[in-house]
Amino acid sequence: MATPDSLVVSLPTAADTYRLGRDRLAPLLEPGDLIIASGPLGVGKTALVQGIGAGLQVDGPVLSPTFVIARVHRGGRIPLVHVDAYRLDSIREIDDLDLDSDLAQSVTAVEWGQGLVEHLTDGHLLIELSLQPGNQAGAGSEPRTATLTAGGPGWHRRLSAIMEL
Repeated sequence: MATPDSLVVSLPTAADTYRLGRDRLAPLLEPGDLIIASGPLGVGKTALVQGIGAGLQVDGPVLSPTFVIARVHRGGRIPLVHVDAYRLDSIREIDDLDLDSDLAQSVTAVEWGQGLVEHLTDGHLLIELSLQPGNQAGAGSEPRTATLTAGGPGWHRRLSAIMEL
């Protein structure tokens, strides 16, 4: 159920998760945007960010930053900073990454960042990915749901535009 602050999108396959990032989110993104991708292991957080990278037309492949924690992808319309906060336990560890130095010029997408990165900006978009009941992650064909929740006035006005694209 959608409210003015949130929007629920059905994603029949993992490819639809990628297309959500590429076709619906990337065209609306602006420098300084913070995207927080949340959900269980294997639900499509990296696929979503890969789609955002493709839509922004950044250079090179967008790979999971699990072992390096953060990758910067330059080129394209806006640079993309892709962060995996899975192994980070505190806001202090996030602050030690100095993400706010690139934030104003880039789109920053943080996997596993809910509760850790919201303080970096005045607004953010939380994307909670989940499998529809009765499905398990892994094969890429399981139906998913994305709940997009606006955190701040900048995202409130852009939520409705996401479904129009």
